[in-house]
Amino acid sequence: MESIVGTLVNFWGDTGLANFTYQNGIMIIVSFVFLYLAIKKGYEPLLLVPIAFGMLLSNMPVALDAAGLGGIFTEHYNITSSDELANVGLLTIFYSLKPILPSLIFLGVGAMTDFGPLIANPKSLLMGAAAQLGIFFAFFAALILGFNAQEAASIGIIGGADGPTAIYTTSQLADHLLGPIAVAAYSYMALVPVIQPPIMNALTTKHEREIRMEQLRVVSQREKILFPIAVSVVVIFLLPAAAPLIGMLMLGNLFKECGRTARLSDTASNALCNIVTILLGLAVGASATGTTFIQWETLKIVILGVCAFAVGTAGGVLIAKLMNVLTGGKINPLIGSAGVSAVPMAARVSQVQGQKADPGNFLLMHAMGPNVAGVIGSAVAASVMLSMFGGY
Repeated sequence: MESIVGTLVNFWGDTGLANFTYQNGIMIIVSFVFLYLAIKKGYEPLLLVPIAFGMLLSNMPVALDAAGLGGIFTEHYNITSSDELANVGLLTIFYSLKPILPSLIFLGVGAMTDFGPLIANPKSLLMGAAAQLGIFFAFFAALILGFNAQEAASIGIIGGADGPTAIYTTSQLADHLLGPIAVAAYSYMALVPVIQPPIMNALTTKHEREIRMEQLRVVSQREKILFPIAVSVVVIFLLPAAAPLIGMLMLGNLFKECGRTARLSDTASNALCNIVTILLGLAVGASATGTTFIQWETLKIVILGVCAFAVGTAGGVLIAKLMNVLTGGKINPLIGSAGVSAVPMAARVSQVQGQKADPGNFLLMHAMGPNVAGVIGSAVAASVMLSMFGGY
């Protein structure tokens, strides 16, 4: 009889239920919600599906450890040699790559991005810069709520609506907050079509939303080749901390525009970007374990993140309204909301809202200027934070 009881006890100890907590249960439910939003609603499935599934995997501890997948529970394990790889799980290895994965994402984004609208309308830089106000708003708000400077800087980057930048910055400044910050950043990126329209409509009149903008000038190939080189030189000289993100973004764009590296551009924008997205998504989701995620600090981060995103959107719209007045009514303020870094989602939202006011209005290319300016702006803002608080 005792042997039977012992066998049952051992069997129970080998199941995932033995160490299952209510925090794990909550995070599994959250993962189901993310999967629903991604698959049923179509909210950025390329991002949310791997994040949600990584979250699901990391919250079933014992069974996954036995399968060699649950090593995320040793997420701060220092892998100093190849001999130690056998002691950690697959998700931990993915997690350990987080310092370089955002830069590789930027390489792919650069290869997919057309900076032509920004070059054709350099004033778009002002909208991209104004949309970063949310970063600094959240930074100071986080300081008031008791976070230290490094933590506040990492939280503030959520306002740029740029997941890779948020991950890179947080991994350098406040690694212990990576889970909630990364999940919040990617969640708000996916929910751009939900969060932005009410803010855009509240800050603009129907007449402003109906403004039709003049067609952009044609940008030459020479301009498109010189642009990534010039931006890299200027920005990295001023902010060396920007090199990993801005450097890779502009290298990817140079692959695209120079006309000599089509294979490299295709690899960076397709195969490499897809592979890195899978790894980064799993690592982000796996970092959101119940014990580390279900805390009061997480709730504060989520609230600060949405406030940062809202302020950033409002900042872009308001500067576009000012520019509209100064140009005599030639700029539709809706394109200012695209100054956040969510490419091309934010630009598509500007297009959709513009066509709701005037079905014959086409704002997409005009909105892409502030949108790609926002990518540069968020990377620059992150570099400022890293330079001030990261020891650069």
